[in-house]
Amino acid sequence: MGSEIEIEAKALITKNDYYQIIEKLHLDKCPKFKQTNYYIDTSNFDIKKNGFALRAREKNETYELTLKTPLSEGLLEKNESISWRVFEKLEDGIFPDGAIKKFLAILGINVDDLKIVTSMTTDRIEVEVDKSKVSVDKNRYGDNVDYEVEVESTSMSRAKETIAKVLHDCGIDDFKMNEISKQMRALNALNK
Repeated sequence: MGSEIEIEAKALITKNDYYQIIEKLHLDKCPKFKQTNYYIDTSNFDIKKNGFALRAREKNETYELTLKTPLSEGLLEKNESISWRVFEKLEDGIFPDGAIKKFLAILGINVDDLKIVTSMTTDRIEVEVDKSKVSVDKNRYGDNVDYEVEVESTSMSRAKETIAKVLHDCGIDDFKMNEISKQMRALNALNK
């Protein structure tokens, strides 16, 4: 199992802003890829209640299980690669053995109660700007479509500065940082 600290800033943008960014940064020439996040929790949302996030991600025919736990700045991600066969069992409610399962058991989460509760599919374009990873995303979940720019960097202040610079350079000065994760937006859409 690998662990890493993720520090990223996000801004939700309009559909017009999305296409403006693609045009201004010439992202139509960059490779676009699709990923689907399958968000996992219990019926009582025990993972969410503990302030964690749990997902399985399908990207380029590979699968990865990720548990995110909050830190004072950013998130600690615990990642495990899984096979498509293990993912299929996860779809059937069978949680895979491994370090994430053991960690959840320590927290008192009954892994037998875990299931995929919703998903989000993202069309993503990634570029590097000022040594930070910038992702321009179109997200689909339920009946919703939204657009977002994420900047992953070494500190939150640097990530926010980079996102402001990217948007400003694209002629977008009217934006608000987004504190609501993709998973929370997908989960909130279930309640509508």
